[in-house]
Amino acid sequence: MADVLLVCGSVRAGSSNAAVLRTAGLLAPDGIEVSEYDELAALPHFNPDDDGDRLPAAAARLRRQLGEAGGLLFSTPEYAGALPGSLKNLLDWSIGGGEMSGKPVGWVNCSWAATGAAGAYAELRTVLSYADALIVEPACLQVPVTRAEIGPDGLVTDPATRDRLAAAVAALVTAGRRD
Repeated sequence: MADVLLVCGSVRAGSSNAAVLRTAGLLAPDGIEVSEYDELAALPHFNPDDDGDRLPAAAARLRRQLGEAGGLLFSTPEYAGALPGSLKNLLDWSIGGGEMSGKPVGWVNCSWAATGAAGAYAELRTVLSYADALIVEPACLQVPVTRAEIGPDGLVTDPATRDRLAAAVAALVTAGRRD
């Protein structure tokens, strides 16, 4: 069981969103177990006909991980002003089981684009609200990260950004302990 499950909305190798989440995970408070959801590309397309007692294996694993997590931290790119289809698919699979109901969630928006990926994060907020997730505002950040701020180890190097990531994870953990 993870105290915090990291969910990246990008399937691209070398994703800035993945780097931000890995960095946040390493900065978690002592004693907090963090794990990464790593099957985004393996999820089948959501089909309500398959959303029952015999879920596809990847969807069943997703729901198990969501249910076992104490909190969720997302980071995603924006495509065409919205969530990427792969992350929306994950969110669609998560609704039917209710695993996110009451679950503390936050996100890190690392977009440096002029629009700041506002469309994706507005849509994420909407879907998480439908899932009855507990949105932890101090765990929802906009911290632009450029490729130059990601070191050869795949982690964010900027100390101020790292401090903000650590604070977001701590807020998420604190919210989870209040339940």
